[in-house]
Amino acid sequence: MPKTNAIRILESKNIPHTVHTYKVDEDDLSGTTAANKINANKETVFKTLVASGDKNGINVFCIPVTEELNLKKAAAVSENKNIEMVRVKDLLNLTGYIRGGCSPIGMRKNFPAFIEETARLFEKIYVSAGIRGMQVCLSPYDLKNVINAVFTDLL
Repeated sequence: MPKTNAIRILESKNIPHTVHTYKVDEDDLSGTTAANKINANKETVFKTLVASGDKNGINVFCIPVTEELNLKKAAAVSENKNIEMVRVKDLLNLTGYIRGGCSPIGMRKNFPAFIEETARLFEKIYVSAGIRGMQVCLSPYDLKNVINAVFTDLL
């Protein structure tokens, strides 16, 4: 199993986690498919979304794979007037990750990060480990601390 930046960071900080791998279908990179393949409750699997704000640039949002980001709420919590999703072609250059394998942990820069507040309802949540076909399971509080995020309403 390859070690990604996200896994290296979690190990270096002694953060308890487990890694879950699955076979990737390039035609279906959805988070619900990933949740099904690792036999996880869909509400506990979080996708990482990267958006650009008109006032403070790049922001990272982690929300359940079953939900859509509310752009008005995302703009408000990130102190922007307007916010829009980063184009897929710009994702790798900005974060070091590709679509379907974008982890909130270990991006090229430490961008402001926000986690949907429902994550606090669960003992463990899943986020991408930094490559397609690999999820990492950890405490939402450990995720919050390692990426210096804020829990907030994003839906």
